[in-house]
Amino acid sequence: MRAGKDNIPQGPFDQARITALIRDTRPDGPLALFRPSALIRSAKVFQRGLPGSVSYAVKANPRREVLEALVNAGLDTFDVASVAEMQEVRDVLPSARLHYHNPIRSLSEIAQAKAFGIASWSVDRMSELDKLGALPPNSEIAVRLSLKRSGGAYDFGTKFGASPELAAALLACVAQRGLTPALTFHPGTQCSDPSSWADYIAACADIACRAGVRLAALNVGGGFPSKAGGSADPVHGIFATIRSAVDTHFPAQPPKLWCEPGRAMVADALWLLLRVKARSDDTLYLNDGLYGALGEWRDMAVPGRQIGLAQTGDQIDGAKQLFTIFGPTCDSLDRVPGTWALPADISDGDYILLTGAGAYSLALVTGFNGYGTRDCINLERLGVRAGQCRLAS
Repeated sequence: MRAGKDNIPQGPFDQARITALIRDTRPDGPLALFRPSALIRSAKVFQRGLPGSVSYAVKANPRREVLEALVNAGLDTFDVASVAEMQEVRDVLPSARLHYHNPIRSLSEIAQAKAFGIASWSVDRMSELDKLGALPPNSEIAVRLSLKRSGGAYDFGTKFGASPELAAALLACVAQRGLTPALTFHPGTQCSDPSSWADYIAACADIACRAGVRLAALNVGGGFPSKAGGSADPVHGIFATIRSAVDTHFPAQPPKLWCEPGRAMVADALWLLLRVKARSDDTLYLNDGLYGALGEWRDMAVPGRQIGLAQTGDQIDGAKQLFTIFGPTCDSLDRVPGTWALPADISDGDYILLTGAGAYSLALVTGFNGYGTRDCINLERLGVRAGQCRLAS
């Protein structure tokens, strides 16, 4: 059954724009659909909801148009994990404040980062603190803590993070060296459990006490979950928990509060429009896959929806069935784990719209076998009348 229009998420970028795009251009390659207004709304959620400042985790989506939109929304601080990301941010905002919170660095990377004027460094072991060498007085050092607890879709603490005992020793050493002491943590990606933040904040207060140090700053990390289609925004409850925990555990002299959202900031800022290359029974072969913009599906399903669209651009209604999804490469490992529920009569040449795909999609495209989503268009610039759509970025 075809020509349905009622179930695609509405807003500034509604069904009419996407219908016109497909109808007028019949894109055969995968397309990223940038939604800058959605990105600005997400930025405002964090700016208004957290009693502190926001640092965007560039790794989630480093595209220039994303960085420019965030700067236009008022962000001036960015969490960078590499020298390349430092340069990307500086190209957009030369005065940006940079947090280099990847705690493992080469000596060459440290030297180049110093030239960029890093405002905050993160460490989780004494050897990496020593490796930083001479720093300007009062440079901020954020000791990264890991409580080895679950809560996210996968645990970031298996790679980075000091134990509470080591964190206290590091924090004391930071203060002894005349540097500015701070703490940071990451509860795990897609963490929807507010108690994770409460536990970490309580632990940070205890660590600062044991180290005999007054924290100048506390970075409550990323890990904020992006919402699935139609669900209530889950971050507001987390903000309330953070406020309460800081009030409880730092009643007299609360540190400056930071957060560094990545996924939750950009997930809904970009949708993917993929095409069905072929159907074989309950298997679909798409024009992008795990070596492209679907790379993160290896580890977790991306929050959002999969919506079938006909070659006219209209939504395909009717009964759904489960499909196995393969990407376009010649590698048999290019298969999305699990199954997708899509219209039973979806066929060759139809499209699949993936919402909530702004994080870790374009950033993971490899180009293997010559495939991978490369074209990104701004939906705000598209008209809806016949002949108006163009594939210019």
